[in-house]
Amino acid sequence: MTKLKTFLFFLIVNFSTLSFAQIKGTISDEAGVPLPFVNIYIENTYVGTTSNEKGQYELNVQKKEQMTIIFQYLGYKTQKHTLDIEKLPYTFNVTLKEENYKLNEVVLSSKDNPANAIIRSAITNRKKNSDKTARFTADFYSRGIFRMKNAPKKILGQEIGDFDGALDSTGSGILYLSETVSKITFEKPDKLKEHIIASKISGKNNGFSYNTAQATSYDFYDNTVELGVNLISPIADNAFAYYKYTLEGTFYDDNNNLINKIKVTPKRDAEPVFEGHIFIVEDSWAIYGVDLDIKGYRMKEEFLDVMTLKQNFSYNKTNQLWAKNSQSLEFEAGAFGIKFNGKFTYVYSNYDFKEQFEKKTFTREILSFEDNANKKDSIYWNMMRPVPLTEEENNDYLRKDSIQTLRKSKPYLDSIDAKNNKFKILKILTGYSYRNSYENWNFNYEGIIKLIQFNTVQGWHLSTGISYIKRDEETRKYLTYGADFNYGFSEEKFRTTGFFSTRLDTKTNSLLTLNGGSKVEQFNANNPISNLINTASSIFFEDNYMKLYEKNFVKASYQQEAINGLYLVGSLEYSERKPLFNNSDYVMFNQDKKYTSNNPLNPEDYTTAAIEKHNLFKANVNARINFGQKYLSRPDGKFNIRNEKYPTVFVGYEKGFAGSEENYNYDFLAARVYYEKTIGNKGSFAINLKGGKFFDADGISFVDYKHFNGNQTHVSTADRYLNEFNLLPYYSYSTNNSYMETHIEHNFEGFIMNKIPLLNKLKSTMVLGYHQLATPDVKPYQEFSIGLDKLGFGKFKLLRVDYVRAYNGSTYLGDGVMFGMKFLGVLE
Repeated sequence: MTKLKTFLFFLIVNFSTLSFAQIKGTISDEAGVPLPFVNIYIENTYVGTTSNEKGQYELNVQKKEQMTIIFQYLGYKTQKHTLDIEKLPYTFNVTLKEENYKLNEVVLSSKDNPANAIIRSAITNRKKNSDKTARFTADFYSRGIFRMKNAPKKILGQEIGDFDGALDSTGSGILYLSETVSKITFEKPDKLKEHIIASKISGKNNGFSYNTAQATSYDFYDNTVELGVNLISPIADNAFAYYKYTLEGTFYDDNNNLINKIKVTPKRDAEPVFEGHIFIVEDSWAIYGVDLDIKGYRMKEEFLDVMTLKQNFSYNKTNQLWAKNSQSLEFEAGAFGIKFNGKFTYVYSNYDFKEQFEKKTFTREILSFEDNANKKDSIYWNMMRPVPLTEEENNDYLRKDSIQTLRKSKPYLDSIDAKNNKFKILKILTGYSYRNSYENWNFNYEGIIKLIQFNTVQGWHLSTGISYIKRDEETRKYLTYGADFNYGFSEEKFRTTGFFSTRLDTKTNSLLTLNGGSKVEQFNANNPISNLINTASSIFFEDNYMKLYEKNFVKASYQQEAINGLYLVGSLEYSERKPLFNNSDYVMFNQDKKYTSNNPLNPEDYTTAAIEKHNLFKANVNARINFGQKYLSRPDGKFNIRNEKYPTVFVGYEKGFAGSEENYNYDFLAARVYYEKTIGNKGSFAINLKGGKFFDADGISFVDYKHFNGNQTHVSTADRYLNEFNLLPYYSYSTNNSYMETHIEHNFEGFIMNKIPLLNKLKSTMVLGYHQLATPDVKPYQEFSIGLDKLGFGKFKLLRVDYVRAYNGSTYLGDGVMFGMKFLGVLE
């Protein structure tokens, strides 16, 4: 049996060598320094690869024959070598010489800049050159590596660990290393179908890489290049408004094409722009290559220092096309003294350019995985990988695979759990977690210190909870259940709720939830004022905006995606609602005023409750429709992607029935339309329209009214103000009739602020907003706002400030300043 296994092993290896053997070697400069990211391809084909960080390359070929190999590297002379391949693998090392750029003597002036003439020609021919490669199929390979350096043992008192063995004793190491091999079908501007054949993540033998072609199509023939924000292409229609150009020299490639090397310099430092070099082919004015930097602050990503994007294009005489052969994206970032760097390498090969595709070539599914794509062995990867691993990368795979084998073993996991599961008396206050890592479940106790809060109904109150969760890593299914506990000291009352939830299917994202118990709840179930902000507002300023009632209930809900783009949610609830009154007048600083009552309808009435005790059943059916929704199919589930061309529509029906009195019953219809669109480099526009109508609801409880998300604290923790008003009193417009609500916001993402002297030093973004609310018998409420987002110090841009003016119809109500503090949401 041993001999048979040995024979089969050598048979497989030899077959692999015969099927996909390599021309391989090392590429260096004249000083012997290895050259990374050299473009290597067989002449007049789209069979190619690129060298790794150590200058090593492997070019997969199928036949022993004479072939011409081209070695192309920006800044160096292109070399063409004809090789007689008699045996494989075939080793061929190359030394590249620096390019001798020529620059004819010219008189430069604002009217006669040779670089400007070249760029204008490139802009004029941009669409023609883009259309030549508008439709194709290709093989695609990607590799990503992400490193950390000098990580401390703790951040803010919390141990960060070694990231599953990734970091050494100095806090340095590879956090992420991954590869994919796939086949792609693409049609400009954005039609894509990708089928991943192989996926590999270092240290995760069941992982699926996110290195896909979907987010890597950086096309400089477009006006903007999307990299978190839309950056202006150096050959965009409006490029001269953003860049200055210098012709640094010219040279001829191996096909006698004259190549122009153009330096690209931003006109304004804070704009979303590139800097570096773009290489343009004379006469055709196609892109030969790009070597461009992107500064983090220009992308409004302060933790990012710099990105470098390189692209190499190869020329095919047969069809006279310049096609992108390889691409790399490197980055450096840092925070808290920790340094990060990484590189993503992409290789396109075996292009097949099409005049057109058959109908139904493209569907809503833009990514799929071959069965067992993440189970390919090292023989497969050694055969198919177009870019050889560096020694560092190879060692990382070997080490982490060994670590994973160890750290997934039951003895190791049990030993780690035994250490981490030790109970200490202080954990009664801070919280405690008990984990069984081998069976992948854990029990959590939340502790009580961080959850002590105040409201005038309960006084000081504390909350805690216990929960159990079990996960399946392969399918991403889970099951969780637990209970939450709350005690109000002034009210002298204990309440508890329990919950159960399970994800049944990751393909349809179906979820079953059961919960019930007794709790204190805001009249507006959207919780317009957080516990933290209400606590501060009450004890420091004696403004108790939170209004509460008691809810004793049991509820069941189920949700799933019925068909692609249509998500349905249904629920049934029985509840008993009870009124509550203030029980505490505690205040830290006396403001010479008193708390308002707990009655939102009459804050000065301390004896009359807003509601009477009653019971009610409620049934809800809601639908979310994402038109044109695209999705990724992975073996562990379906991942949806909203189509930016279309709005998302929500419709819902709610019925209150079997109330303790007939007048509590009602019917309610509601709809919402949400749309968000990035407008080139001019920022993002978003609108949220809501409307609804009650039927037979004249006598319903105030609990069931439609309430609106007001704000009287002048502090918000939201990322965007598309679901709330800035100055609206919390319950002033609540209705049991009909309503129409509008929220509009446009964030210019620096388009305006970048152009204003001095203010551009803030590196912030301007935001305009409009909010409107209309209900029967009341003039519409309106707000107009202008603000600055991403304010702060250094790398920490976490603040937003808005100036707001409010109107009732055309009547001016007042103004105010809204302070956005997103980080407070973390403390809830």
